[in-house]
Amino acid sequence: MAHHKSALKRIRQNEKRRLQNRYYKKTARTAIKNLRELKDQEEAKAFLPKVVSMIDRLAKKGNIHRNKAANLKSGLTRHVNALAS
Repeated sequence: MAHHKSALKRIRQNEKRRLQNRYYKKTARTAIKNLRELKDQEEAKAFLPKVVSMIDRLAKKGNIHRNKAANLKSGLTRHVNALAS
């Protein structure tokens, strides 16, 4: 058990951030899944910027690697464009 005030505070902060990170990551994963399930291109085109924004935020905060974010955005964009045919 930590004995310093600063260490106790750090433990509290880490737990709070862990839960926030988990929430944002799970929300983004669900949004990605929902986007992939869409069949209507217009609906998917409207939803894509919101998902891309979530992914960018995760990468900016370091929850996911920036290359993973780029790969996800690329794949989702290709998926939405392929819905035209």
